Amino acid sequence: MLNIKGELDLKDFYEVIFNKSKIELDKTLLTRVEKSFNFLKEFSENKVIYGVNTGFGPMAQYKIKDEDRIQLQYNLIRSHASGVGNPIPEMYVKAAMLARLNTLSLGNSGVHPSVVKLMKELINRDITPLIYEHGGVGASGDLVQLAHLALVLIGEGEVFYKGDRVPTAEVFKIEGLKPITVELREGLGLINGTSVMTGIGIVNVIYTKRLLNWVLKCSSAINEVVEAYSDHLSEELNSTKKHKGQQEVAKKMREHLKDSTLIRSRAEYLYNANENSTVFKEKVQEYYSLRCVPQILGPVLDTLKSVQKTLIEEVNSANDNPIVNVEKQQVYHGGNFHGDYVSLEMDKLKIVTTKMTMLAERQLNYLLNSKLNDILPPFVNLGQLGLNFGMQGVQFTATSTTAESQTLSNPMYVHSIPNNNDNQDIVSMGTNAALMTKKVIENGFEVVAIEMITIIQAIEYLEFQDKVSSTTKTLFDAVRNLVPAFKDDIVMYPYVGAVKKYLMETKSN
Repeated sequence: MLNIKGELDLKDFYEVIFNKSKIELDKTLLTRVEKSFNFLKEFSENKVIYGVNTGFGPMAQYKIKDEDRIQLQYNLIRSHASGVGNPIPEMYVKAAMLARLNTLSLGNSGVHPSVVKLMKELINRDITPLIYEHGGVGASGDLVQLAHLALVLIGEGEVFYKGDRVPTAEVFKIEGLKPITVELREGLGLINGTSVMTGIGIVNVIYTKRLLNWVLKCSSAINEVVEAYSDHLSEELNSTKKHKGQQEVAKKMREHLKDSTLIRSRAEYLYNANENSTVFKEKVQEYYSLRCVPQILGPVLDTLKSVQKTLIEEVNSANDNPIVNVEKQQVYHGGNFHGDYVSLEMDKLKIVTTKMTMLAERQLNYLLNSKLNDILPPFVNLGQLGLNFGMQGVQFTATSTTAESQTLSNPMYVHSIPNNNDNQDIVSMGTNAALMTKKVIENGFEVVAIEMITIIQAIEYLEFQDKVSSTTKTLFDAVRNLVPAFKDDIVMYPYVGAVKKYLMETKSN
């Protein structure tokens, strides 16, 4: 059971989303929310407070009668539940719910305590609101997507429940749940914020960490396949560049390869007895996709850490408007709902993820092109050349998937389109950025799955099973449990899918 106090980190999200941990609300959290609600209720009695007794957006100039205040909140939720496209997968929605619960628990939103209590129940009972991909521009936050969450909290809309898509009212009846109490600004408090883009972003970070782990393993293993020299991974070389990511990547690769019998010493093979050579039999240096891995993946690692830091800061921030400050006995109007922080980080993440995918695709191409590697048959074909095709067919898939990611990596951060009668005249497009990043990450796993199968086939052809490092041997055995060694041509898509699934579901170490 995870006790929520209003300060979450990445491992908390992992426990709830991936390990299905239940949550409980700390007493201090509930007290803070209640104090915030009570203060705002009293404070707003004789003042103009946006979204309490005014219209919304460009309609804020219209005062709302006291008797219409509650209807105003329902109108906001229902009118903005206008998303279309594909439903956002349940784990991403669950992350968004946890992020929204946490920001509302900070006591800066003035919502009724019933909001956080019901959200806790939905998370613990795996009742997931139907939220569509399309709709948010990420300026007043994820208005449309969060309206679908709010719709469920008022007992309307649809949810995913025990594998089915079901009307919310039916599930509430089965589970004995009651909709939230709408008393003040529960509509605006729920839909004003960055929680959907942030929740998706946090899951993206978790998956990108896994992807980077596999790309490191593949990059290490391919160095074994070609019997590369060790100095490009050495501490001595990599420490001459001050970037922490590069140094950490090189260290991880050295650890991976520490018991390999295939990685060679340059001093032993090239620095001695070559005085009379005019053409060296041994390759002097490897191609960049093998030799420059620390320099390529180092920026990826550094960026990933920076993205995680910013997203966790966003999760633990008030991203609502207006902001209630009980201590100062004041309400402040501003723009904390704007999603530019998340949007920019998602663009960074998809760019580095695409670069990882490109690295995997180039390493794959190196293995498949016998004229480049000079040690393997064309397309790592273990069968009869001409009659069989080996890995030729799946290279097309890897190439096209990488190309898609390259196009998707164009930034959303600078693609603002004014809307809302130009009230929202510059927007973040953060949810679009997060969803595009999600797609780019999934593409990355597909390409790495194809590369991994190819590496295993190469090890099989070279009969290096007993020469590779213990880490690569573990990888070899895991893939061989999913994909048999093949000489005759086989239908590849089930095997690529199985390896992709394995990579996405196996926790990084």
